[in-house]
Amino acid sequence: MAKKPKNAYVAPTVLRPFNKNDQSLLQVVIETPKGSRNKYKFDPKLGGFKLSKTLPAGMDFPYDFGFVPSTQADDGDPIDVLLLMDESAFSGCIIDARLVGVIEGEQQEDGSAVRNDRLIAVAEANHMYSEIQDVSDLSPKLRKELEEFFINYHKLDGKKFKVLGCKGPKDAEKLLRKAMKHAA
Repeated sequence: MAKKPKNAYVAPTVLRPFNKNDQSLLQVVIETPKGSRNKYKFDPKLGGFKLSKTLPAGMDFPYDFGFVPSTQADDGDPIDVLLLMDESAFSGCIIDARLVGVIEGEQQEDGSAVRNDRLIAVAEANHMYSEIQDVSDLSPKLRKELEEFFINYHKLDGKKFKVLGCKGPKDAEKLLRKAMKHAA
């Protein structure tokens, strides 16, 4: 049986969900940078990031998008994170972040509903969003834009995405802990 790689650059999925020196900080692995029309996804079999799809002209990722390592959401993938920060990062960048909330969602796929929640976090090293502690600190307009992005993003693949709610850091942490248990 092959050994599981321990190097985060070979397999970022082996990282811990939290920073080992500060358990209040998540470790987020960026898959797709802010402003990109290309959606990248980490492929553990290849040990690298692979182009998953390209968004149509006029549509791009509003913020960096990635995952929390060593987690498994209801859709079978590591739990997704939308990361608020000043500048875009790059695929594979590991960023310490504070969890501020979650957009709870459900996608319809092949006639069945699957939960597909999106955690919202703020990069620890940033200026613009440093005051954000809870998703409710974001303007209602920005929250609506984020929800609409996910609705339209899924529509491109012929899937329906229904927003179930937008909740704060305590509810987001419950979802994160559940995803950590699923991955264990």
